[in-house]
Amino acid sequence: MLNPLWLNTFKTLIDIGHFTQTAELLHMTQPGVSQQIQKLESACGHSLIKREKKSFELTEQGRLVYEYALKLAETEANLIETLSFDNPYSGQCKLSCSGSLALQLYPALLSLQQQYPELSIELEAAPNQNILHDLQSGETDLGIVTHIPASSLYQSSHISEETLCLVLPKRYADEKITPELLIQCGLIDHPDAKHYLSLYFELGGDKALADLSSDKLPKSGYINQVNQILLPVAKGLGFTVLPESAVNNFAQRDKLYIAQPAKQVKETLYLVQKRNRNLPTRYQTIGQLLHDTI
Repeated sequence: MLNPLWLNTFKTLIDIGHFTQTAELLHMTQPGVSQQIQKLESACGHSLIKREKKSFELTEQGRLVYEYALKLAETEANLIETLSFDNPYSGQCKLSCSGSLALQLYPALLSLQQQYPELSIELEAAPNQNILHDLQSGETDLGIVTHIPASSLYQSSHISEETLCLVLPKRYADEKITPELLIQCGLIDHPDAKHYLSLYFELGGDKALADLSSDKLPKSGYINQVNQILLPVAKGLGFTVLPESAVNNFAQRDKLYIAQPAKQVKETLYLVQKRNRNLPTRYQTIGQLLHDTI
């Protein structure tokens, strides 16, 4: 690797065109400048300048080294500018959340990107454990999860609460929700179904449902695409539990029945990032949007 100090001395000499003035600018002696040029020539294995009394001319090899030194100086200047200039409305933002939240957040994120085209937003729909893993590995920078993770690894803050809905086909609108009815209807399963069911049964205020194990429910189907989970429910093929945001974004909501529990069931949402990692200012813009939207 060529010594960057010698390259800078060489570039300055070519820019100024005079050994004495180069020495003054770099706070060196003239013999010191000459010595560094000679060391650079030795490292390159070629003469870089052709000396003629008090003047000099670049050799062809010298021209190539000068161009390299210019590019190196430009790259360094760009780096310094990038480090010192943290635009809140420019740069890449990588986020992760549940599929149901993604349905709610993505339109708002796209609107923000339309307003600030220099923002580049990547949104990944993933379960909690994947989000936490990706935060540690650096695959994502900011995530929304449903429980407080280990404080030794993550820093988190409460961002909102999400209402869970027990969703059945429209024909069940006038019927009492009982374990027998749910068994008869059958579960439309999805990756978060057991988690949501356990919360809903435990916190919904119905003792009969609280005693019902999700393992006893027959499955009428399974789908892992959040925007498709309610489709079989709308067709009368089973029931499921999903966050309210997913229900509100379903086009055929008029074909669904949302059961009314004795107690509203809510799941807390936490905004999480890797501990001791200082995110760029643009994530403050994203964080504010997340708070406002959710």
